[in-house]
Amino acid sequence: MDGKVVVVTGASGALGKVVAETAQARGARVAGVDYATVQNPATGNRIELGGVDLSDAAQAKKAVDAVAAHFGRIDALINIAGGFAFETVAEGDAKTWQRMYALNVLTALNASRSTIPHLAASGAGRIVNVGAMGALQAGSGMGAYAASKAGVHRLTEALAAEWKGKITVNAVLPSTIDTPANRASMPKADFGKWVTPKELADVILFLASDAASAVTGALIPVSGRV
Repeated sequence: MDGKVVVVTGASGALGKVVAETAQARGARVAGVDYATVQNPATGNRIELGGVDLSDAAQAKKAVDAVAAHFGRIDALINIAGGFAFETVAEGDAKTWQRMYALNVLTALNASRSTIPHLAASGAGRIVNVGAMGALQAGSGMGAYAASKAGVHRLTEALAAEWKGKITVNAVLPSTIDTPANRASMPKADFGKWVTPKELADVILFLASDAASAVTGALIPVSGRV
Protein backbone atom coordinates (compact mmCIF):
# COMPACT_ATOMS: atom_id res chain seq x y z
CA MET A 1 0.00 0.00 0.00
CA ASP A 2 3.06 2.25 0.18
CA GLY A 3 2.38 5.58 -1.50
CA LYS A 4 -1.10 4.69 -2.72
CA VAL A 5 -3.97 7.14 -2.30
CA VAL A 6 -6.95 5.38 -0.75
CA VAL A 7 -10.45 6.81 -0.29
CA VAL A 8 -12.39 5.25 2.59
CA THR A 9 -16.10 6.06 2.86
CA GLY A 10 -17.73 5.71 6.26
CA ALA A 11 -14.29 6.38 7.71
CA SER A 12 -15.52 7.42 11.15
CA GLY A 13 -17.38 4.16 11.76
CA ALA A 14 -16.05 1.13 13.64
CA LEU A 15 -14.80 -0.64 10.50
CA GLY A 16 -13.88 2.50 8.59
CA LYS A 17 -11.56 3.72 11.33
CA VAL A 18 -9.65 0.43 11.39
CA VAL A 19 -9.36 0.25 7.61
CA ALA A 20 -8.14 3.85 7.37
CA GLU A 21 -5.65 3.47 10.22
CA THR A 22 -4.31 0.16 8.90
CA ALA A 23 -3.94 1.50 5.37
CA GLN A 24 -2.05 4.53 6.66
CA ALA A 25 0.18 2.31 8.81
CA ARG A 26 1.10 0.40 5.65
CA GLY A 27 2.21 3.56 3.89
CA ALA A 28 -0.96 4.68 2.13
CA ARG A 29 -2.21 8.24 1.96
CA VAL A 30 -5.80 8.13 3.15
CA ALA A 31 -8.87 10.26 2.51
CA GLY A 32 -11.76 9.63 4.88
CA VAL A 33 -15.21 10.61 3.62
CA ASP A 34 -18.14 10.50 6.02
CA TYR A 35 -21.63 11.81 6.67
CA ALA A 36 -20.56 12.69 10.20
CA THR A 37 -18.88 16.01 10.83
CA VAL A 38 -15.11 15.81 11.28
CA GLN A 39 -12.66 18.45 12.49
CA ASN A 40 -9.26 16.84 11.99
CA PRO A 41 -6.92 19.09 9.96
CA ALA A 42 -5.50 17.81 6.68
CA THR A 43 -1.94 16.50 6.59
CA GLY A 44 0.32 15.26 3.86
CA ASN A 45 -0.88 11.70 4.41
CA ARG A 46 -4.44 12.14 5.67
CA ILE A 47 -7.48 14.24 4.82
CA GLU A 48 -10.95 14.02 6.36
CA LEU A 49 -14.09 15.20 4.58
CA GLY A 50 -17.17 15.27 6.82
CA GLY A 51 -20.79 16.22 6.30
CA VAL A 52 -20.89 14.43 2.93
CA ASP A 53 -24.12 12.69 1.90
CA LEU A 54 -22.84 10.11 -0.58
CA SER A 55 -26.37 9.18 -1.58
CA ASP A 56 -26.33 12.54 -3.39
CA ALA A 57 -24.30 12.25 -6.61
CA ALA A 58 -23.25 15.90 -6.62
CA GLN A 59 -21.90 15.74 -3.06
CA ALA A 60 -20.04 12.53 -3.84
CA LYS A 61 -18.34 14.07 -6.87
CA LYS A 62 -17.41 17.21 -4.95
CA ALA A 63 -15.76 15.14 -2.21
CA VAL A 64 -13.87 12.92 -4.65
CA ASP A 65 -12.67 15.92 -6.63
CA ALA A 66 -11.39 17.48 -3.40
CA VAL A 67 -9.42 14.33 -2.60
CA ALA A 68 -7.91 14.22 -6.09
CA ALA A 69 -6.97 17.90 -5.85
CA HIS A 70 -5.30 17.35 -2.46
CA PHE A 71 -3.30 14.23 -3.32
CA GLY A 72 -3.03 14.53 -7.09
CA ARG A 73 -4.37 11.03 -7.72
CA ILE A 74 -6.61 8.24 -6.38
CA ASP A 75 -5.62 4.57 -6.50
CA ALA A 76 -8.30 2.82 -4.47
CA LEU A 77 -11.86 3.34 -3.25
CA ILE A 78 -13.16 1.39 -0.27
CA ASN A 79 -16.92 1.72 0.08
CA ILE A 80 -17.81 1.14 3.74
CA ALA A 81 -20.53 3.77 4.22
CA GLY A 82 -23.91 2.14 4.78
CA GLY A 83 -26.65 1.35 7.23
CA PHE A 84 -28.73 -1.42 8.78
CA ALA A 85 -32.39 -1.88 9.65
CA PHE A 86 -34.20 -4.86 11.14
CA GLU A 87 -37.91 -5.13 10.50
CA THR A 88 -40.28 -7.64 8.98
CA VAL A 89 -41.71 -7.08 5.52
CA ALA A 90 -45.40 -7.12 6.49
CA GLU A 91 -45.07 -5.01 9.63
CA GLY A 92 -42.32 -2.71 8.40
CA ASP A 93 -42.35 0.55 6.47
CA ALA A 94 -41.79 0.73 2.73
CA LYS A 95 -39.62 3.78 3.36
CA THR A 96 -37.11 1.51 5.10
CA TRP A 97 -36.47 -0.19 1.76
CA GLN A 98 -35.79 3.21 0.16
CA ARG A 99 -33.51 4.21 3.04
CA MET A 100 -31.50 0.97 2.86
CA TYR A 101 -31.13 1.38 -0.91
CA ALA A 102 -29.91 4.95 -0.46
CA LEU A 103 -27.48 4.13 2.36
CA ASN A 104 -26.02 0.94 0.93
CA VAL A 105 -26.39 1.04 -2.86
CA LEU A 106 -26.45 4.72 -3.81
CA THR A 107 -23.49 5.61 -1.60
CA ALA A 108 -21.35 2.93 -3.28
CA LEU A 109 -22.69 3.78 -6.73
CA ASN A 110 -22.08 7.52 -6.47
CA ALA A 111 -18.64 7.16 -4.89
CA SER A 112 -17.64 4.64 -7.55
CA ARG A 113 -18.90 6.68 -10.50
CA SER A 114 -17.12 9.77 -9.19
CA THR A 115 -13.86 7.93 -8.58
CA ILE A 116 -13.67 5.78 -11.73
CA PRO A 117 -11.91 8.39 -13.93
CA HIS A 118 -9.15 8.74 -11.33
CA LEU A 119 -8.87 4.98 -10.79
CA ALA A 120 -8.63 4.33 -14.52
CA ALA A 121 -5.76 6.83 -14.72
CA SER A 122 -3.99 5.14 -11.81
CA GLY A 123 -2.96 2.06 -13.73
CA ALA A 124 -3.73 -0.06 -10.65
CA GLY A 125 -7.20 1.15 -9.72
CA ARG A 126 -9.15 -0.76 -7.08
CA ILE A 127 -12.71 -0.65 -5.77
CA VAL A 128 -13.62 -2.73 -2.71
CA ASN A 129 -17.24 -2.82 -1.58
CA VAL A 130 -18.73 -4.19 1.63
CA GLY A 131 -21.56 -6.60 0.97
CA ALA A 132 -23.01 -9.06 3.48
CA MET A 133 -23.25 -12.79 4.08
CA GLY A 134 -26.82 -12.08 5.13
CA ALA A 135 -27.63 -10.94 1.60
CA LEU A 136 -26.99 -14.40 0.16
CA GLN A 137 -30.18 -15.65 1.81
CA ALA A 138 -32.36 -13.20 3.71
CA GLY A 139 -33.70 -14.21 7.09
CA SER A 140 -36.71 -12.91 8.98
CA GLY A 141 -36.50 -9.15 9.51
CA MET A 142 -33.63 -8.84 7.04
CA GLY A 143 -35.57 -8.19 3.83
CA ALA A 144 -34.78 -4.51 3.22
CA TYR A 145 -31.16 -4.76 4.37
CA ALA A 146 -30.44 -7.98 2.48
CA ALA A 147 -32.02 -6.63 -0.70
CA SER A 148 -29.85 -3.51 -0.55
CA LYS A 149 -26.66 -5.49 0.09
CA ALA A 150 -27.58 -7.85 -2.75
CA GLY A 151 -27.67 -4.70 -4.85
CA VAL A 152 -24.10 -3.98 -3.75
CA HIS A 153 -23.13 -7.49 -4.90
CA ARG A 154 -24.63 -6.95 -8.35
CA LEU A 155 -23.06 -3.48 -8.59
CA THR A 156 -19.70 -5.07 -7.83
CA GLU A 157 -20.11 -7.68 -10.55
CA ALA A 158 -21.31 -5.19 -13.16
CA LEU A 159 -18.48 -2.74 -12.53
CA ALA A 160 -15.93 -5.56 -12.59
CA ALA A 161 -17.18 -6.68 -16.00
CA GLU A 162 -17.30 -3.17 -17.40
CA TRP A 163 -13.78 -2.22 -16.24
CA LYS A 164 -11.99 -5.54 -16.58
CA GLY A 165 -8.32 -5.00 -17.33
CA LYS A 166 -8.43 -1.41 -16.07
CA ILE A 167 -9.92 -1.43 -12.56
CA THR A 168 -10.49 -4.38 -10.24
CA VAL A 169 -13.80 -4.38 -8.38
CA ASN A 170 -14.47 -6.82 -5.55
CA ALA A 171 -16.61 -7.12 -2.44
CA VAL A 172 -16.13 -8.63 0.99
CA LEU A 173 -19.13 -10.34 2.57
CA PRO A 174 -18.77 -10.25 6.36
CA SER A 175 -20.93 -12.10 8.84
CA THR A 176 -21.62 -10.14 12.02
CA ILE A 177 -18.78 -7.68 12.66
CA ASP A 178 -17.57 -7.41 16.24
CA THR A 179 -18.41 -3.77 17.00
CA PRO A 180 -19.67 -2.07 20.17
CA ALA A 181 -23.03 -1.44 18.50
CA ASN A 182 -23.49 -5.09 17.54
CA ARG A 183 -22.47 -6.26 21.02
CA ALA A 184 -25.04 -3.89 22.55
CA SER A 185 -27.83 -5.11 20.28
CA MET A 186 -26.98 -8.82 20.76
CA PRO A 187 -25.59 -9.06 24.32
CA LYS A 188 -26.11 -12.84 24.61
CA ALA A 189 -24.23 -13.71 21.41
CA ASP A 190 -20.86 -15.43 21.31
CA PHE A 191 -18.71 -12.46 20.25
CA GLY A 192 -15.71 -14.72 19.72
CA LYS A 193 -17.35 -16.17 16.60
CA TRP A 194 -17.75 -12.80 14.92
CA VAL A 195 -15.29 -11.32 12.45
CA THR A 196 -13.22 -8.50 13.93
CA PRO A 197 -12.76 -5.17 12.12
CA LYS A 198 -9.01 -5.89 11.87
CA GLU A 199 -9.60 -9.29 10.26
CA LEU A 200 -11.95 -7.73 7.75
CA ALA A 201 -9.60 -4.79 7.14
CA ASP A 202 -6.79 -7.18 6.25
CA VAL A 203 -8.90 -8.79 3.51
CA ILE A 204 -10.11 -5.40 2.23
CA LEU A 205 -6.59 -4.01 2.02
CA PHE A 206 -5.33 -7.13 0.26
CA LEU A 207 -7.98 -6.53 -2.42
CA ALA A 208 -6.89 -2.88 -2.63
CA SER A 209 -3.23 -3.80 -3.04
CA ASP A 210 -1.06 -4.69 -6.02
CA ALA A 211 -1.07 -8.31 -4.82
CA ALA A 212 -4.73 -8.62 -5.87
CA SER A 213 -4.22 -7.51 -9.48
CA ALA A 214 -5.67 -10.79 -10.80
CA VAL A 215 -8.79 -10.73 -8.61
CA THR A 216 -11.91 -8.97 -9.89
CA GLY A 217 -15.65 -9.56 -9.70
CA ALA A 218 -15.22 -11.65 -6.54
CA LEU A 219 -17.66 -11.75 -3.64
CA ILE A 220 -15.47 -13.00 -0.81
CA PRO A 221 -17.11 -14.36 2.37
CA VAL A 222 -15.34 -13.19 5.55
CA SER A 223 -17.41 -15.10 8.04
CA GLY A 224 -15.12 -15.25 11.05
CA ARG A 225 -15.95 -18.35 13.05
CA VAL A 226 -19.71 -18.36 12.52
